[in-house]
Amino acid sequence: MLIIGLDYHPGMQQIALVDTETGEYLEQELHHSEAEKFYRDLKQKGVRVRVGMEATGHARWFERLMAELGFELWIG
Repeated sequence: MLIIGLDYHPGMQQIALVDTETGEYLEQELHHSEAEKFYRDLKQKGVRVRVGMEATGHARWFERLMAELGFELWIG
């Protein structure tokens, strides 16, 4: 499983992810135009994903994307 923490901004998101099986860690900045492809690619690879983010009023498209892909989304 990949656990992804993200700091959501109006035009981009800063992510930190860890693969719970390999311990691999990555930090990356994704512009929202890149983010959708990034998450869709994970789904296509069959990766289980849990995303955590803070509540924001500008992320409805992202919440819908996570639901469509079947990824867990934790909002705090």
